[in-house]
Amino acid sequence: MDSQNIVKNLRALWRTDRIIAEIRLRQMLVGLGVRAFAALIAGFGLLMLELTAYFALVQVLTAISAAAILSGVNFAIAATLFILAGRPPSGRELELANEIHVSAVDALQREALAVQSQFVGMVHHPLNSALPLLVPLITIIVRSLKRSRAAAPAAAAEQT
Repeated sequence: MDSQNIVKNLRALWRTDRIIAEIRLRQMLVGLGVRAFAALIAGFGLLMLELTAYFALVQVLTAISAAAILSGVNFAIAATLFILAGRPPSGRELELANEIHVSAVDALQREALAVQSQFVGMVHHPLNSALPLLVPLITIIVRSLKRSRAAAPAAAAEQT
């Protein structure tokens, strides 16, 4: 278990989530803009159909043909734009960010399993987990006892 690895993986996870969110937001905004433009063109197409009906009542053939052709073209453009806006994104940036995201989540899961196994090992075998701490502590105690034994005869000689 290494807290630096956990922090590093959490940072990578946070950054990739932010990048993924920014990419998706950019794609949504572009799609929304294209859809709004397509809706505007569809509105013009509807207006041209109304204009076509008006010209059909007022005149016989020339203005009707022009308005009908123009409205059909407007609807075709709007349909094409809607189809283009609805396509799924195919960006290498998003693929890379998703791969890093999965890698960071996997690393965090491994770190969590390591922490869990250490905790379980400490609960089941407390002496094994305390042994790395006991060896330096015992060494310090032995050294301090040796120093106190060596200092005791010197202090007794000074008092006499």
